[in-house]
Amino acid sequence: MPGERLGVIEEFIPDAGTYVKDGVIYSKVVGHALIDLMHKKVSVFPVGKGVKVPKTGSIIVGQVSSVQTQTASVRFTQVDRRQIAGFFSAVLHVSDVQMSFVDSMFDVCKPGDIMRAKIISEKNRTYHLSTQDKEMGVVYGFCSNCGQGLEQRPRGMHCPRCGRVESRKTAIDYGKGTV
Repeated sequence: MPGERLGVIEEFIPDAGTYVKDGVIYSKVVGHALIDLMHKKVSVFPVGKGVKVPKTGSIIVGQVSSVQTQTASVRFTQVDRRQIAGFFSAVLHVSDVQMSFVDSMFDVCKPGDIMRAKIISEKNRTYHLSTQDKEMGVVYGFCSNCGQGLEQRPRGMHCPRCGRVESRKTAIDYGKGTV
């Protein structure tokens, strides 16, 4: 089970499906532990076929759950175009939004927006995201005043219901089809 203690780094080398915290090796996924005594390695192989586990380099789709000046939290249920059971949480930092300077995450996304991003690290058991590619960013945005879906216009995101204009870091395919 995830979080189950498998050994210590003085005893084994952590391999696939594991993570280390304070020198202790834990399972990262639901699966079967394999202890290779000859090579002193421990790994966990996922149970079932097609089990998708987020990892560095994966593309995720999720909903923005909270926004602060420097960071946004994203809860995601899709990894590399496949639905996953349950959800994972990740953090998008203002420095990983785009190549040019971004003053505030409030200009990038709002709670409730649907976003596509890339996992760039799993530091401290936390997924860290980037939206620097043009395919990454908000794919569906919602008005922070009335909740209506926003339309992309040359001068920002426009709400057809209340007329509010907001800003977002959008993906190149904003509002087109399925995520």
